[in-house]
Amino acid sequence: MKRVVQIKGNGTWALAQMGDRVSLDAGDRQRRRIVMTGERGTTFLLDLEQPATLRDGDGLVLDDGSVVLVAGKPEPLVEILTRVKSDIVRLAWHIGNRHAELQIVGNALRIRRDHVLEDMLRKLGADLTEIEAAFESISSPPGHDHGS
Repeated sequence: MKRVVQIKGNGTWALAQMGDRVSLDAGDRQRRRIVMTGERGTTFLLDLEQPATLRDGDGLVLDDGSVVLVAGKPEPLVEILTRVKSDIVRLAWHIGNRHAELQIVGNALRIRRDHVLEDMLRKLGADLTEIEAAFESISSPPGHDHGS
């Protein structure tokens, strides 16, 4: 079985090198070890020493030199906008205070669908739009751990 020997970040490799592609939602892009099969049938093993977050557009370099594109799979999200631009910071704080994953896209925030958070955000004055898109959450800073 082919093995991943390197992960190249989005924009650091040429798409012309792509031999196959895997579409993964945000949860499936947080991995340490998994066997995957690309859309063109390439089966390979991702086996990392530490868990990693794969991003939309990353390239998984296999031991034969081929590259598998990581594509973010669309999933149900809510896009959050405010009438007053400075209110977006307050909403982001409320989302983070509930330890929910968050994505920033331009002047908007995105979260996975969650009726409790959606109700809270509406009460705080947010404008919500249901969408389907790849989710790229903001990573926690190194050492950010509320456990122990």
